[in-house]
Amino acid sequence: MKALVTGGGGFLGLYIVEQLLQAGHDVRVFCRGHYQSLDALGVQCVQGDLRDAKAVSDACRDIDAVFHAAAVPGVWGPWEMFHGINTLGTLNIIAACRVHSVSRLIYTSSPSVVFDGHDHVDADESLPCPTTWMCHYPHSKALAEQAVLAASDPDRLRTISLRPHLIWGPRDNHLIPRLIEKARSGRLRRVGDGSNVVSVAYVENAAVAHLQAELSLRSSVTAAGRAYFINEPEAVNLWDWINLLLQRAGLPPVRKSVSSANARRSGAVLETVWNLLRLKGEPPMTRFVAAQLAESHSYSIAAAQRDFGYQPLVSIEEGLRRLQPDLDRLAKSLQS
Repeated sequence: MKALVTGGGGFLGLYIVEQLLQAGHDVRVFCRGHYQSLDALGVQCVQGDLRDAKAVSDACRDIDAVFHAAAVPGVWGPWEMFHGINTLGTLNIIAACRVHSVSRLIYTSSPSVVFDGHDHVDADESLPCPTTWMCHYPHSKALAEQAVLAASDPDRLRTISLRPHLIWGPRDNHLIPRLIEKARSGRLRRVGDGSNVVSVAYVENAAVAHLQAELSLRSSVTAAGRAYFINEPEAVNLWDWINLLLQRAGLPPVRKSVSSANARRSGAVLETVWNLLRLKGEPPMTRFVAAQLAESHSYSIAAAQRDFGYQPLVSIEEGLRRLQPDLDRLAKSLQS
């Protein structure tokens, strides 16, 4: 097939591109910037903005399946940015798929679309979206996911939404580098009592889930129009997991802590200050981050296993082995 990957230069997107190429498919990438990693792979790259309907439409011409992994992440920033790229950009993707008779759309969503600030333990896809939101990212992604699922048509455009949780692995340029940097500078604090469990998704497993989902959509409508959690089968204790990563980077474990209630109060105050004074950057704590660090959020993958045969290929132990060179480089760079 000929596949389009939006955000193919990003962390997850690049792994999707590589796996598609390994499977023998033709790949086109739609992205905002220029990436040497994509040049090295020899894929066709189209630069553009998801908010540009014409650019998106042109990128979808002669495409069989779209893997829509592009998004603006984060817990802070204007609604217009998150809504414009994550929500309206996805509407542009859906419209382009219809215009150019693309038959399959695999959307990268997030479990945060159902996170309501309370414990989720082995939760499944019956969880509803919350009615209020602590930040713009999950709100914009939820609206996009709802549009993707509503657009599913068994005869014209089969869609599916995947919700990989806490993606980690080699080449991560966001989650793990920030974690190591904060720990190195002494700014990392455990939030809550340290008993919360979370689901994690090794990046190659998250990528293969997209290919497995696309393959299912080709021959069946079982998974069409549905959302699925994607992560490792077993959850981990968040703070044990963080301390393990720190240990492998040669750093001491997190010793200082703050209560969940105090972290949430601090987040609310800091959000107000940042908004009133229009300060640059993001607050050192927000309500959403406090809740994510203190509460459990683990999810069942039974539906994905049942409906399209999702099966992680890389164990956590092997993933950690593959991640070690990155941890070594991060530790070395912070010491210099």
